[in-house]
Formats: sequence, C-alpha cells, structure tokens
Amino acid sequence: MATQTELTASSIEYSLLGLLGERPMHGYELHQELSRKTGLGLIWTVKQAQLYALLAKLESGGLIAAEVLVQGHRPARRVFHLTEEGGAFYKAWVKEPSGRRDFRLGFLAKLYFAQREGPDAAKALLADQRRLCALWLEGMIERRDACGDGNLDGLVYRYRVGQIEAMSVWLDECLAYIEAPSKAIAAV
Repeated sequence: MATQTELTASSIEYSLLGLLGERPMHGYELHQELSRKTGLGLIWTVKQAQLYALLAKLESGGLIAAEVLVQGHRPARRVFHLTEEGGAFYKAWVKEPSGRRDFRLGFLAKLYFAQREGPDAAKALLADQRRLCALWLEGMIERRDACGDGNLDGLVYRYRVGQIEAMSVWLDECLAYIEAPSKAIAAV
C-alpha cells in the first residue's frame, strides 16, 4: 500500500484521485479531462504515456483499482475507480494548504477541487493557505531585514517577500470571488 509521502512529490497524482472520486473513468477520458484548455488543463500538460504510468503507480499503491470493460467488437477498456484508501488520501490532500514549492501547481489543483466541493471547502482552504502565507512572509521579512543593504542576500529576500506578498493578494482575490463572484468580477 502507498504512503502519503510517496504521493507528495506529484500533486497530479492527487488530482487523478480527485477526478476518479467524482466518477470512474478510463485512461483516455482522464487524458481528455487533463487536456482541456480550462480547469486542470491550465495547470499541467500530461502526455498519455505519462498518465498511464501514473495510473499504474496509483493502482500498485492500492489507491485506485481497475475493472476491464468488454465492449463487443471494440477493444476492452480498463475503467479506473477510487479505492477507500485513495479517497482518504485525496480528502486529506485537498484540505491541506500547500508548501511554497508546491504552491504554483499543487495549490491551484487543490483550489480546483475544493471549489467543486462547494464554497465552504474553498473558503476554508483559502483561509488556511492565507495563514500559512502570513507565516512565510513574517519569516522572509525577518531574514531580509537581518541581511542589511547592499548585498545579494538582501536582494534575494526582497524578491521572496514580493512573491509571498503577491500570493497573499491573489489569495484575497480568490476569497473575494468565492464570497461574491459578481462583485469580484466587476472589480477586475
């Protein structure tokens, strides 16, 4: 069986669990979902061979299972579905804020699924992520201030402070949108 640590390297694996939690799908359907110009397709580009390797990994870890579906004269298809263990992994992942390294991809995927679960799930995730960003910002400001002026270290920390500040502003915009979509759109 898989452990949570084995999956933290790739938020796309968790996203596959999320998609299969919504309904069973065969590999080509999953590939189509990830190839759209909206939703998860904005986050990743996944080649079909890579997708099937990820599905095999999830299946060998016991997080998904496959059933062979015979289709008359057409080739049989393997339809994947989420296992109970896979569902537990997904539910824990989607509620947790993302680390700085995983924010760019992982948090976007989490937000995609959280908003599909409803506004309360999305608001809770955004609030937790905002609190975590505030802690990151506090630490980076301390490091920046300790460096002083006129050195590269100080410039690097200024850059990182700016990144975290931008993340925080964006999270606030997301929360405003979820709370009142028509007002948030009008403000843009």
